[in-house]
Amino acid sequence: MIMIRAIVRPEKVMDVMSALMYAGFPAVTKMDVFGRGKQRGIKIGDITYDELSKELLLLVVPDKDRQFVVETVIKAARTGSKGAFGDGKIFVSPVEESYTISSGIKETDL
Repeated sequence: MIMIRAIVRPEKVMDVMSALMYAGFPAVTKMDVFGRGKQRGIKIGDITYDELSKELLLLVVPDKDRQFVVETVIKAARTGSKGAFGDGKIFVSPVEESYTISSGIKETDL
């Protein structure tokens, strides 16, 4: 199993969620987050906004679906045809174990 963490623009989150649902990956955890990337925030006039509002999406998928899910998120989250600074970031990491809390059963596959 693989955990995919996608940090996306708030205005793109529903596009990403819809694309994932349509692609067969409905299980997503969504959180409001604040931060900055390489651009170090944004300056508008005399005001610098050091931390920007983003959305963090977490999902766990089978190893075999990793690339498909990453491509689905990129396609839905990208601004315009070429993208723009601040569109977000995706992190992929292995999941060693998963348990269902209600039953206590260890998941062997999603």
